[in-house]
Amino acid sequence: MSIRFNAYQQPIGQALPSWKKAKLPKKETITGQYCRLERINVRQHALQLYDAFFNGTDKGLWTYLLSGPFNDFNEYREWLLKLENIKDPFHYAILDKNSNQAIGSIALMRIDPTNGVIEIGSVIFSGRLKKTTMATEAIYLLMKYAFEELGYRRLEWKCDTLNAPSRAAALRYGFTFEGIFRQALVIHGRNRDTAWYSILDLEFPKLSKAFNDWLEPDNFDSEGIQKESLQKLMNYYVK
Repeated sequence: MSIRFNAYQQPIGQALPSWKKAKLPKKETITGQYCRLERINVRQHALQLYDAFFNGTDKGLWTYLLSGPFNDFNEYREWLLKLENIKDPFHYAILDKNSNQAIGSIALMRIDPTNGVIEIGSVIFSGRLKKTTMATEAIYLLMKYAFEELGYRRLEWKCDTLNAPSRAAALRYGFTFEGIFRQALVIHGRNRDTAWYSILDLEFPKLSKAFNDWLEPDNFDSEGIQKESLQKLMNYYVK
């Protein structure tokens, strides 16, 4: 891309004459092949999510999150009540389409429609959701919604630098590592350095092809084992 200069011969960024600010998320269900995302609703989702998150199978679920852990259902429910109607973060429950049960939650956050920037965060996958096709599809559904429906230019992913699974997931989903924000936060009485990742709108179409191919039923054998990895498909499309 050639460099542009202003009247003072200073280099300036690419012109965006047709840019109009992005849209805000709406209370609408986002449906995929294996899961669906519904706006958090305490009456519908609280008990199911509590059962999924607090069944004792994952004691470290809340270690890197800004919220939690919670002592009991009432405390968790009070937290959900605060999230139910706020617009940023905009929280979703992740439901298994087969069982119709909520088994995870996720949010769109740091929503900046004027500049077209939005983040996927507060990713809480229960043991029943982790490392499943539904988990990957849930991320893809929000990506697709942010870029294709809401019109954002930049999608971000941020996590504690010590959260190795989250950092690996960001790269697997096609995010580009941008750097470390040192001493960015204090959470649970300790320091957090934050790793930043992003995907741009011009990068998403190729990533979308990889996700769609990976999610095809033909890509899984009778036991649900993938035939082609998402990383291999991304390497094929993103050249």
